Amino acid sequence: MNNIKLMNKIAKVGTDVFDRAKYTVGADIDAPDAIMVRSAALHDMEFNPELRAISRCGAGVNNIPIDRCTEAGIAVFNTPGANANGVKELAVAALLLASRDIVGGIAWANTLEENVVKSVEAGKSQFGGTEITGKTLGVIGLGAIGGLVANAADALGMDVMGCDPYISVAGAWALSHAVKRASAYEEIYKNADYITIHVPATPSTKNMINKDTIAMMKDGVKIINLSRADLVNIADLKEALASGKVAKYITDFPTEESINVPGIVAIPHLGASTAESEDNCAVMAAHELVDFLEYGNIKNSVNFPNVSIPASGFHRLGVMHKNVPAVLAKLTAAISEVGLNIENMANGSKGDNAYTLFEINGKLSADVVAKLTAIDEVIKAYEF
Repeated sequence: MNNIKLMNKIAKVGTDVFDRAKYTVGADIDAPDAIMVRSAALHDMEFNPELRAISRCGAGVNNIPIDRCTEAGIAVFNTPGANANGVKELAVAALLLASRDIVGGIAWANTLEENVVKSVEAGKSQFGGTEITGKTLGVIGLGAIGGLVANAADALGMDVMGCDPYISVAGAWALSHAVKRASAYEEIYKNADYITIHVPATPSTKNMINKDTIAMMKDGVKIINLSRADLVNIADLKEALASGKVAKYITDFPTEESINVPGIVAIPHLGASTAESEDNCAVMAAHELVDFLEYGNIKNSVNFPNVSIPASGFHRLGVMHKNVPAVLAKLTAAISEVGLNIENMANGSKGDNAYTLFEINGKLSADVVAKLTAIDEVIKAYEF
């Protein structure tokens, strides 16, 4: 029996993935084999020794201590693309919010008490704006979300240019042929009327929008950030708004520094807050856990590589280890020494870490698992 601890309210369609004959699922589990989480912060949580995996119902994993999980042999999963359509639709709305003072106009209209029709016709010009058709949109990051945004903007008549040094082959094929390739972010900064950011928050992307990059941009540029607050240096952005260099900033991540600022529209983190997105994320996260806990397969982990073997009925052993030479030889030798034959094997690496999944022709004893774990380069060994 596997125990799944829910750290947030998880959509029922996701928790229903777990066969209750094999899984106990709930919020009050003390020693979980796996955790499902949305926004709850896990940095101060003490992990029990039985914990094998954490699955984040969403793309960002800032609320999970990745390094500590890796050291403990805990696979951390996310759900890339599951909420992409919801964020794409909000990005389309953000383009319109950046172009026309819809928010200001609605707030003003709600103050009218008498002669409303006459007042509206007399005062509406103060909230006028521009159309997006024919304008240039620069998309930074062309992954699951950015690619959809680029295609949607092209369909709306915008000239779209995108930049993503890490774009996958599948991502490139999914782009409209009309999306122009920018060789560097600087090309987008210099040419775009609108800039939308769809990259993860990492040390290299923190404050990527700052006074220096803003200086490269067109006067009156409009910036959309539905990814993470840390991507934009808010102090530099506010200076640019005050000077008119930036005309509008739309963000899905309000902070104390960004609310009630002229020129900033702060959306309360609604990008993935649709029923469909929450369902999609929960289902994907649950399937990732089932595939790992029952078969040892890893897909969409942020700290270990994708490694899987189709189910064939053999006993399975998964070994998390350092990505250094000669480890595989030590692992295979340890298995062979006890008279077990390796029927199938798959291996992959991700940075400093690696994962090897074995199918063997007999059940491993606890002593063999302990022997494997005692190898210096091994982080954790699991029998499935």
